Amino acid sequence: MVPEPFVTEALVLRIIDLGESDRVVHLLTPSHGRVPAIAKGARRSRRRFPGTLDLANRLRVRIRPPRRGGLAHLEQAVLLDPHAGLRHELGRFALAGFLLELLGRLAPEGAAPADARRLYDFATGSLALLARAAPRAGLRAVLELHGLDALGLRPELGGCVRCERRLPPAAGRVRFHLGEGGPVCSRCIRPGDRTEPVEAATLRALARGLELDLADLDRLELPAPTEAEACRLLRLLLRFHLGLELRSERFLDEIGASGGSPAA
Repeated sequence: MVPEPFVTEALVLRIIDLGESDRVVHLLTPSHGRVPAIAKGARRSRRRFPGTLDLANRLRVRIRPPRRGGLAHLEQAVLLDPHAGLRHELGRFALAGFLLELLGRLAPEGAAPADARRLYDFATGSLALLARAAPRAGLRAVLELHGLDALGLRPELGGCVRCERRLPPAAGRVRFHLGEGGPVCSRCIRPGDRTEPVEAATLRALARGLELDLADLDRLELPAPTEAEACRLLRLLLRFHLGLELRSERFLDEIGASGGSPAA
């Protein structure tokens, strides 16, 4: 039985040239999660997908699922939003590309509808925010945290990850266990535990950022030491879950949070 095609919105996460004329496009959809699809003739013909298959473009697509494994087929794509506001400043576009690469690595194929919608809303909300907000280091860290939350990898920030005892208000430096995703209190720490020192105030600041809607994240102001530590902790958490350094992460670090040259 030939699978029926479906129509959905989608964000372009990644584009890979295949052979002389085709492209593989990784799409994030609100209904199916991440969908890798082959766009036949996309490199050779300007008529099939005119100006649509670019990173961060929001599209309306028609996709035919594969018959027996393999790749889906991208049959049609209509451009809905190129996110032009991201493309006039290198820092904004670089941070957007980093978040999209993160989703391209960790977002599941065939996600449950609720999970797919949560990931899609995070991605589109992040791009809308970056189109107007300065890409500060603190904003990057809190966006990464929201990304982990959308992926179902939300860390514990308010209490011991083992005994669930809340961190006292006057807590100073605590030990954060990357593998278990949260702080470990002095009662639960074990010999040989590999933990990272972090100020409890930094965890509280990140928890406040996680409570904010994406559209309001640019209002969160962090003291410089807290911002630096938050960035370090999120970098370690992402590296733990990914197991590698993203190509876009190195570029983002090279230009700094305030890179301002045009992206194109």
